[in-house]
Amino acid sequence: MSRAMQCQSCLPWGSWKQLCLSLPGSRGTRSIYLHAALVPGTASSYVLRKILRTSSISLPRGCVRYQGGSQEHSVQRSSSRHGLSQLRNVASSDAIKKHQKSLSAWFSHQPNEERQFGPSFSLDAVHVDPVIRESSLEEILKPSPDLTIQNQLQQPCSQVISLQNLFDVDACGRQVKNVVLYGTVGTGKSTLIKKMVVDWCHGRLPRFELVIPFSCEDLSHSHAPISLRRLITKKYQHLRDVVPMLGAANLKVLFILNGLERLNLDFRLAGTELCCDPNEPVPPSAIVVNLLRKYLLPEASIIVTTRPSAVRRIPGKYVGRYAEICGFSDTNLQKLYFQMRLSQPGCNGEGSAGSSSGEQENLVEMLSRNLERHNQIAAACFLPSYCWLVCTTLHFLYFTKTVPPSQTLTGIYTSFLRLNFSGEVLDSTDPTNISMMKYVAKTVGKLAYEGVVSRKTCFSEDDLQQCFEVEMKTESELNLLEVFRSDVFRFFLTPCVQPGKEHTFVFTIPAMQEYLAALYVVLGEKKTLAQRVGKELSEVIGKVSEDVAVVLNIISKVLPLRFLPVLFNLLKIFPRYFSRLSGKDRDAIAHTMAEELFKEEDYYNDDVLDQINSSILGVEGPMRHPDEAPDDEVFELFPIFMGGILSRRNRAILEQLGCSIKNLAAFEIAKAMKKTVIRNSRKGLPPSELMDYLFFLHEFQNERFTAEAIRSLRTVNLSSVKMTPLKCSVLASVMGTTCHEVEELNLTSCNLDTSSLKILFPVLLRCKALHLQLNSLGSDACKDIRDLLLHDKCVVSNLRLANNPVGEQGAQYLAEALAGNRSLTHLSLLHTALGDWGAEVIAQHLDKNQHLQELNLGYNSLTDTGALHVVEVAKRHATLDKVHLYFNDISEDGKRALHSLRMDRDGVRALVFLTAGTDVSDYWSNILNVVQRNLPFWDRERVRQHLALLLQDLESSRRQTANPWRKAKFLRVESEVKKMLGKLQHGTL
Repeated sequence: MSRAMQCQSCLPWGSWKQLCLSLPGSRGTRSIYLHAALVPGTASSYVLRKILRTSSISLPRGCVRYQGGSQEHSVQRSSSRHGLSQLRNVASSDAIKKHQKSLSAWFSHQPNEERQFGPSFSLDAVHVDPVIRESSLEEILKPSPDLTIQNQLQQPCSQVISLQNLFDVDACGRQVKNVVLYGTVGTGKSTLIKKMVVDWCHGRLPRFELVIPFSCEDLSHSHAPISLRRLITKKYQHLRDVVPMLGAANLKVLFILNGLERLNLDFRLAGTELCCDPNEPVPPSAIVVNLLRKYLLPEASIIVTTRPSAVRRIPGKYVGRYAEICGFSDTNLQKLYFQMRLSQPGCNGEGSAGSSSGEQENLVEMLSRNLERHNQIAAACFLPSYCWLVCTTLHFLYFTKTVPPSQTLTGIYTSFLRLNFSGEVLDSTDPTNISMMKYVAKTVGKLAYEGVVSRKTCFSEDDLQQCFEVEMKTESELNLLEVFRSDVFRFFLTPCVQPGKEHTFVFTIPAMQEYLAALYVVLGEKKTLAQRVGKELSEVIGKVSEDVAVVLNIISKVLPLRFLPVLFNLLKIFPRYFSRLSGKDRDAIAHTMAEELFKEEDYYNDDVLDQINSSILGVEGPMRHPDEAPDDEVFELFPIFMGGILSRRNRAILEQLGCSIKNLAAFEIAKAMKKTVIRNSRKGLPPSELMDYLFFLHEFQNERFTAEAIRSLRTVNLSSVKMTPLKCSVLASVMGTTCHEVEELNLTSCNLDTSSLKILFPVLLRCKALHLQLNSLGSDACKDIRDLLLHDKCVVSNLRLANNPVGEQGAQYLAEALAGNRSLTHLSLLHTALGDWGAEVIAQHLDKNQHLQELNLGYNSLTDTGALHVVEVAKRHATLDKVHLYFNDISEDGKRALHSLRMDRDGVRALVFLTAGTDVSDYWSNILNVVQRNLPFWDRERVRQHLALLLQDLESSRRQTANPWRKAKFLRVESEVKKMLGKLQHGTL
């Protein structure tokens, strides 16, 4: 009978609804870590009380299970006391101490993906035990109940069991020797085993004197006969003195078999013979079978970890306890994980600075609030691996100061998949040996791509059937689908929790849909039927033509027939023709990337980094009403992930996962992109869309392509984009691929600070026009700006610092910069809180400057002293011909003195009023435009007072002239000022 027919847990092919209406481990949710299977008033109660005293663990009364078996415990205790001296000798032996030290070093080692958080993130420092629920074979075999996410937390706590109690007696009072610990992908099986081993190494698992872990993946690669003792000493050489004692009844040994799904076990006697001799060489799979049979080392305890589909490979009679890892099925566990991980001192990468610590606490608080109000992210974080992804993404968004090639968002998602799938095959018993990730790309990737195309994130049962079942033709394909449904499906898709959509599915993390859709396209899985048939024919004919070519070459030497070369060439026509079609496929990939990257309907959305931040931390403010129409779905990460997947590093990781993208294919796609992506980028993009384009270039990690794309950008407008350290690093990294001068860089209202300026310093040097208005840049930032202007490679000619709290100290730094700078011609210090002292400091250094042409000191509370001092210096300046002084506290005498200035006589024009003697100033519209643009950031009452003074000045000048043309000009300007005053009073400006 086929395995698809044998699986009693298989759901009907048309019923996907029951498969995933509960996340892994949804049946046990309370964070109970200790359960006792003891009878009160017996020796077992004494052991329990002793454990509680030594462990300082409180045990809820309602969670204690009372069972029989007290006599067996008494026998075990007396037996343990009889061999106490021997056990102590073994426990204190040098061999076991070396073994513990070696295991601790090995299992404490964190992968590269973990080390990006800093050295403090050890397994001991950041670990939250997932919920483990006691199960049974009957429960595993029966179909999943129709549960929803809302009622997952309503299961009895008596099913929950801690890791330390897995080997307690069972319900019948029998000592448990074999434990099967199972869970779907991402629930934390491997991490839990690593923590268990580390705990034993540090004396926190005293039940066992010796722990021997084996990787089933490692064992599956060896088929040569080997004895158990030789296998142990081969893996752990320092145990050679302990191995002879393995048969001793008093030595409590624990074997850990991690990843049983990698082994093909046959428990039939005809398939695996009985073996009780640890010195007899047998295949590794036979050793595992006999250990589980308890025919080999019957006193040893064994814990097996596996995926749900492989649980049935071990007959139930050999299993003492089934336990399911349920992940973080309690939101309190999720919060605890985030609290521990994001609050570590090394999280920010710079030590525990006060401001960074406050930011970490703020992140934890925002994340906790979002977990409470947004059930979808709470559903995703049932899986500990997704908690890791959330923390990694937040670390990337908030604590990334520089962006080396390894630091890309696509790299995080690719590494996340490697951590969870690590090149595993979907089913080790299937002859195709298709990798799990390749299967996911072909099936889930298709679903993700069709969702992106149709702009939807919720999928019905019909959608799932269309993507997973429509092409099922063979028994092997049905078996693979069953394994996928059991082990992997819930890792990517989860029930939607939005009201009215309970019977649909969404991707566990929204960005994962876009990543898998991008992978589906880049791998070339998006093909028509003709393309699939053509590829298969091309491969067949190509292989045949190689063999025929050899034969024809031999025949042509013996029989010089002219038609043979013609026949030989005909055989090569089809593969060559199809290779051209493949090239067109790569053109189509590049076209898809460009089309999705520059969609006009997405032009005015937030940039993708802000979108990711909002999806994790939520959006502060009132909740959306249930009847309110939802916003259109946005898939702007999709083209960015396409570019990121093509980077060399991510292709290398995907190769390990069984998803191969050839260098030639990546080269041809990049070549085709030059015709589309770079051309579309020259059209002029809104600021948020331009930030997305720069982020795409960073993710693509192709320096030559990026340099060509950046050279076409002469103006970079990122105004109103919140420039976090990450975005600044991306901008600096991408712009750093070339050395060309930038005509204009607009960073108005971008939340810049001192650290941002330091990151952007190499880019700012190359900008001719630099807009830094509205960024809260104080005196510390002015010190960096001084260093920028005094740099010998600085080309900044137009610097705008309006509406920044520069202050008097900042004015000192800027004055020093003016004295030594040779490129600056226009400087705007409008509304920068300079005061008279700041203006005089700048005036004192103006004599040393030989290039400044225009200086804006408007709205800086200057009095007559400061304003006239600046003007007197400006008269002597060689190039300075325009000084803006409007909206300052200048008296009537000061006004008359400034009115008397003449450009032809004094060499400088002071823009103070909308009038110039008995005529309207040529710059009246400029002054009013400046006021209108900056009104949202200025004191409205003070602006109203200044506008009233300007209006009085206009009326007075109009009365002094008899020229009707001039009077008409005055009336026009007066009407504009009155209109502005009216709007200001009514709050409409």
